[in-house]
Amino acid sequence: MRLLHTADWHLGQSLHTFERGREHQRFLDWLLDTLETERIDALLIAGDIFDNANPSAAAQRQFYRFLAAAKRRLPRLDLAIIAGNHDSAGRLEAPAPLFEAFDAAVVGHTTRDAEGAIEYDRLIAPLRDCNGDIAVWCLAVPFLRPGDVPRVDTDGDPYLKGIEALYQRTLERALKRQENGQAIVALGHCHMRGGLLSEESERRIVIGGIEALPVETFDPAISYAALGHLHRAQAVGGQQRVRYSGSPLPMSFTEVGYRHQVIRVDLDGGSLIETASIPIPRFVDLLRIPAQPVPLTEALDALAALDLPDLPFEDRPYLEARVRLNAPEPGLRARIEAVLENKPVRLARIETRYSRASEGDPADHPQSLDELSRLQPDEIFSKLHWGKYGAEPAPELMAAFRELLLAPESGGSP
Repeated sequence: MRLLHTADWHLGQSLHTFERGREHQRFLDWLLDTLETERIDALLIAGDIFDNANPSAAAQRQFYRFLAAAKRRLPRLDLAIIAGNHDSAGRLEAPAPLFEAFDAAVVGHTTRDAEGAIEYDRLIAPLRDCNGDIAVWCLAVPFLRPGDVPRVDTDGDPYLKGIEALYQRTLERALKRQENGQAIVALGHCHMRGGLLSEESERRIVIGGIEALPVETFDPAISYAALGHLHRAQAVGGQQRVRYSGSPLPMSFTEVGYRHQVIRVDLDGGSLIETASIPIPRFVDLLRIPAQPVPLTEALDALAALDLPDLPFEDRPYLEARVRLNAPEPGLRARIEAVLENKPVRLARIETRYSRASEGDPADHPQSLDELSRLQPDEIFSKLHWGKYGAEPAPELMAAFRELLLAPESGGSP
């Protein structure tokens, strides 16, 4: 049995102001070819199909057209799909009759019976091999909120323990169905302990201060756990059977160096034979110029030196310009845009960092609670300015701030 694990498509996502429908379509076209070339029996999509809970009509059409095309090209292909924290569970499940025609098991959320008990059997989906025989039982567990998990008497955190209990109880039901060496795999959309985050692009799903789930959440009886949420492809806890596939496209400039991929999973009966990373082409380049923030004149020189091939607008690289400043620069964007006027790039973001004085910085001085309670608003403003710019605010700026404080709308004295 051969599976393909992918997650975190984020259809409908924009990179700052730039819409990415063309990039997503190129990924989906590549994925269709890969499913066929690799002779995949079942596709696992571990959540965050869409970038937000109210996806555009265009993003939804992209998703459904992909499902239809996949079924045309691989009539025996099974699909198991779960909702992530970005998805609307109800919206994802709404076309259930159509999903049945695609041999797609889609689970957006847990449900309860009339007595309030979780319907665990609904979270188990059969996956068939090329002969049409059930070869895998899939635990299709979507992103779980506190109300989705069973109540557990515990000295630890009830939410964490509830997630672990839900996986265990679902597994117990799957084991009762298991026969003739069938494998059990799990889908999950969660943050695992030790997982490497992607700065800037991943919405935190930690609830109540909980850090993450332990790898032991996935019982050894589970041959493979296909995870979503973290955008960096990685094994969890050193176990090749518990993996994040990562996102297919870079979601932010911090992912410039990521090796985006899907994971091919080969099973023989209940045994995991091999996992193989299949790299996804980078359809549009991301540039960070310079490599680190530098003073404005140096940054402008580096941008002016860019020599890039001319490409259609939607294929041009996204650019993050990186600048270090000593003080606010009101004309910063205009100066950068002027340098880039005839360059075949798309300016998506300007990263600005401010130099801070190494000595005499009031923001570096610790304050006691008593001292903090005696600070006046203008003193707080001054310290914040020091913290960001490494200098006292200009007299004109300070005067404007005090004028704002004294305005009637601010609650100050008339």
